[in-house]
Amino acid sequence: MTNKVALVTGSSRGVGKATAIRLAKEGYDIVINYARSKSAALETVEEIEKLGRKVLLVKANVGDVSKIRKMFEEINETFGRLDVFISNAASGVLRPAMELEETHWDWTMNINSKALLFCSQEAAKLMEKNGGGKIVSLSSLGSIRYLENYTTVGVSKAAVEALTRYLSVELSPKNIVVNAVSGGAIDTEALKHFPNREDLLEDARRNTPAGRMVEIEDMVNAVMFLVSDDSSMIRGQTIIVDGGRSLLV
Repeated sequence: MTNKVALVTGSSRGVGKATAIRLAKEGYDIVINYARSKSAALETVEEIEKLGRKVLLVKANVGDVSKIRKMFEEINETFGRLDVFISNAASGVLRPAMELEETHWDWTMNINSKALLFCSQEAAKLMEKNGGGKIVSLSSLGSIRYLENYTTVGVSKAAVEALTRYLSVELSPKNIVVNAVSGGAIDTEALKHFPNREDLLEDARRNTPAGRMVEIEDMVNAVMFLVSDDSSMIRGQTIIVDGGRSLLV
């Protein structure tokens, strides 16, 4: 029987890498996507191959629709199917709203929001051939509450959550289940680019009702639940994984 195949965008490190490895452990062949970190991507490939799974490595800026289509052509040529798509790749310019330029806006919206729509269009074509699939997008609390310097990313993630709802309705007849996972502050490589990184981490440590910060594995656990058959009647939802932080002022 042909192994199921999962694509995780931005999977050279952080939550994307951990998700790809967990999917490989669950028996999926994996498509690793990266834009810049080739050495880190190759390390991820090596880890997955050690698990006995096949890996396709694709360099593609998912903010570019032509690159998206080329990536899915490679997936189709290599595996001929896709069962899971995790929209994880993200970027963004961290500045106050009044200091943003058009290029900042376009860059962030393209990679964080446009990519979900056009990757999902291509993913659905492959999923439909095998009777359905699962799409999970990654979001963050900045989509629903103010975070300093987070305007472009917060708005782009709000768009991701809205797209998740629209895609869920339109793809359900094809047996494609679409949801999102939104996380609190996690001490990852990406957070190092935040000018107020230490403030965010201190807030998460002190004010999370669960008594600890969110960790990468907490996000991966939620993604894996949404990929599983146990969540088939959860559709178009954004599951917040923040230890209760967003419940407080």
